[in-house]
Amino acid sequence: MLRRILRWAAALLFAAIAALALWLYAPDKPRAMLEAAYPGEYRLVLGQRLRLLDTGPRTGPPLILLHGFGSSLDTWEPWAKVLSRQYRVIRLDLPGFGLTGPDPTGDYSDTRTLAVLAALMDQLALPRATLIGNSLGGRFAWEFAARYPQRVSRLALISPDGFASPGFEYGKAPEVPLLLELMPWVGPRSLIRANLAPAWAHPEALPDAVLERYRDMLLAPGVRRAILDRTRQTVLTDPAPRLRSITAPTLLLWGTQDTMIPLGNAQDYLRLMPNARLVRLPGMGHVPFEESPAQALPPLERFLAEPAP
Repeated sequence: MLRRILRWAAALLFAAIAALALWLYAPDKPRAMLEAAYPGEYRLVLGQRLRLLDTGPRTGPPLILLHGFGSSLDTWEPWAKVLSRQYRVIRLDLPGFGLTGPDPTGDYSDTRTLAVLAALMDQLALPRATLIGNSLGGRFAWEFAARYPQRVSRLALISPDGFASPGFEYGKAPEVPLLLELMPWVGPRSLIRANLAPAWAHPEALPDAVLERYRDMLLAPGVRRAILDRTRQTVLTDPAPRLRSITAPTLLLWGTQDTMIPLGNAQDYLRLMPNARLVRLPGMGHVPFEESPAQALPPLERFLAEPAP
């Protein structure tokens, strides 16, 4: 009798584990299907096949929009539609994300990403541009301005990353939790929603279409492995010396309800950047250009319309 009960319990446990594995497991989606659903232009830049969209008048002042961690160029769609009436708007899936996908070099250091961005500007014959970046893309924007000051006209940073935070120490790669090692094989919608919701001040308003887009980009071939590799390779250094060197006019846009990189972090940038100013976005979170695009855009438009320094 006991042996029968143990066999039954073991079978039940196996069935539960199998059911959990089936719920968690998500294979990569076919690239051809994703490229048909999410249009873009493709360019080979330093060996990396980049997906980008280049809209607006070619004679307009150029803007380069850099998305955040786990996102894609599509995140900027509401703003790009408006800005493209007057500006040349260039959006790209950063290396390791979206339909750009994995970097064939396997190098996800900031140095490599910034070199790819500079080479893209060369291909597009852009000596200078305004860089607009959110979160991780914000860090790339200000790092680019520090490294290539002659190539940046202005900076607009939306809740930028760059300072040490829990799990990230200066000069040290983060310890990747064991569970994160499963990332290349998992992708349930509920888990993605749980990770995306904190970026919104009002997560109950997160549209299903936006959630599905983030999931599609996460399930693009090789992206989950690339994200894991980028996380392992991220080594932050004290940004203070580089931020002090940036002289480009800088607009900081920050949602007052940003729980991912809180508004208080803006003071670090204001303290260090000589030409930075802050605009608070009431009732908005980490991605105001997605959550409240019409309300968040006017401060940026005013900044871009100011006379060139």
